[in-house]
Amino acid sequence: MDVTRSTLTVRVFKTGLLSAFSHNHEIRAPISRGSFDESTDLPLVELNVDVRQLQALDPDLSAKDRAEVQQTMLGPTVLDSARFPEIRFRSLTVEKAGEGKWRVHGDLTVHGEARPVLVEVSGGLGHYRGSATVRQTDFGIKPVTFAGGAIKVKDEVRVEFEIFGR
Repeated sequence: MDVTRSTLTVRVFKTGLLSAFSHNHEIRAPISRGSFDESTDLPLVELNVDVRQLQALDPDLSAKDRAEVQQTMLGPTVLDSARFPEIRFRSLTVEKAGEGKWRVHGDLTVHGEARPVLVEVSGGLGHYRGSATVRQTDFGIKPVTFAGGAIKVKDEVRVEFEIFGR
């Protein structure tokens, strides 16, 4: 896997009575190491992300607010990057879902908790995109709330990846 071009993106969405006054978040990190093998009947995919490399992109936020989002995300109330510095995915089974499409069943480890996920993947010739929706609470993470719960982060987040071969 070409880790200089391969990335993980997490999309976090808002909810709650006053959610119109808050922002959705786009968070991205390079894939720190990984591999995939297209040559077998059972393709294998593994990837790792250094949690400390996650960056809140959020162009609509001020630099100060973006830094606050970043600090909250990496801090002990959300990802706790000091205790859980890595996100890992390893495929277990792959099902063909059409031309250039697959359903990849695997284990995702976030916040020290491994859970099964289904990743929808498309692509070919060494360039793949995929996504899965996961619940933060499945990984022991309590979604962030503000203003007494009137502004919340949804429990479900969308995890996307784009990987390139060498």
